Amino acid sequence: MKKRKAVPAAASPSLLARIDDVEKTFLAGKRDRCANLDSAVRVFLQYLHGVETLNFDRPCVTVFGSARFKPGSPHYRMARMLGRKLAEAGFAVMTGGGPGIMEAANRGAREGGGPSIGCNIRLPLEQEPNRYLDEFIEFDHFFVRKVMLVKYSVAFVVLPGGFGTLDEIFETLTLMQTGKIQHFPVVLMGRRFWKPMIEFIDQSLMRRQTISEEDKNLFIVTDSANRAVRQVQSFVLPTNNWNSKKN
Repeated sequence: MKKRKAVPAAASPSLLARIDDVEKTFLAGKRDRCANLDSAVRVFLQYLHGVETLNFDRPCVTVFGSARFKPGSPHYRMARMLGRKLAEAGFAVMTGGGPGIMEAANRGAREGGGPSIGCNIRLPLEQEPNRYLDEFIEFDHFFVRKVMLVKYSVAFVVLPGGFGTLDEIFETLTLMQTGKIQHFPVVLMGRRFWKPMIEFIDQSLMRRQTISEEDKNLFIVTDSANRAVRQVQSFVLPTNNWNSKKN
């Protein structure tokens, strides 16, 4: 896959003149009907843009994690190894396209000879895409990006991160718990980092029966990139005719 420039969000001169804080405007509460219809069309065109652009010849794994980890940090090294092993196993690797964990996973995918994709959200303080991407696509709306990631990923592997990373984890687990999507692998990497969250799930949620015992089977926790890859492979193996089956 050849390296190419970022793919801009879908645009139409009559409807999609760029405005700042587009998501904030859309979610700002009650507005007149024309404004709401205009926003609805903008959102639809973003979905259309994603469906037209994201097209893989193999199953894709999305890697999440903080943008703040520097090269050489243990979590960066873990993500880089993970990206390489996923690529060597025949998977495409997709991240948010930024620095830190995202860069590390994309870097590893490039080193492993696999497709390296960035799927970013446009923010007021825009970050530069990392230099290890073959393709880069941007969206204005977090919820559109989430739908695209779930639709086109066969697994999520999650390394240490902040609010955005936690949001991705728990929304995905909720979708599986409620039967809105088919179960697929969610792998948390970094046992020490995730230990307090797992303890909270065990000691608060489980103890108070706000989740069921089987809900803990929706994800695994590991420090091993090899185990993460095996968990993904246990659900799906790369095949030559993947493109005709998935997209």
